[in-house]
Amino acid sequence: MNKTELRKRTIAKLKSLSKDKKLEIEQQLRNKLLDSDLWKKAKTIGITISQGCEWDTKPIIEKAWDEGKAVCVPKCLPNREMVFYRIHHFHQLEKGLYDIPEPSPGKTIKVKKYDIDLLIVPGVVFDPNGYRIGFGGGYYDRFLVDFPNESISLASHFQVIQRLPIDSHDLPVKYIVTETNKE
Repeated sequence: MNKTELRKRTIAKLKSLSKDKKLEIEQQLRNKLLDSDLWKKAKTIGITISQGCEWDTKPIIEKAWDEGKAVCVPKCLPNREMVFYRIHHFHQLEKGLYDIPEPSPGKTIKVKKYDIDLLIVPGVVFDPNGYRIGFGGGYYDRFLVDFPNESISLASHFQVIQRLPIDSHDLPVKYIVTETNKE
C-alpha cells in the first residue's frame, strides 16, 4: 500500500473510534508519556495543538504548564518549514495555515530548535523503527533533519505496522508510545 492509501485507511479507523474508546486510548497514551523519563527530564516541550482525529494534546499541554515546563507550539511557514513559539495560554493562538491553531508571533516568543528538550511529533501511521506517515506536508521531516534532542510520537497499537514505504527525506522519531507497549 502506498502512503496515501495507508494514511486514508488509518484516518478512517481513527475516526471510527467511539468517543469513549478514543478517550480511553488518549488517557493511556498520556499516562505513559507523563510517566516516562523523557517527560520527567524535559524542561521544554514541543507539541502541536491537536485537530480532528488526532490524539488530544491539550491535557498534555496543561500538565506541562502545571509542572512548570515551557510549552512550544509550531507555526507553519509557506515554505513548509516550522518555527516554534512558547505559549503560556491557549489565547495566544490564532488560525494559521490549514486553519490549524498556531502561536501568534506578536503574543509569543520564538524558541530555538535546540532549546526544545522533547518534541512530541504527530503522525498517522508508524513502523517499529519510528518512521511515520504524517498528514502529508513534510513539515516534521524537514524540522527533524538537524533536531538534536528527543523525539516521541503517541500512537494506538493499530497505527503501528511492520513496514512503511520510506522515502529518502523521511526521518524517524526516536520513540513511539502506544497503549500496549511496555515503556
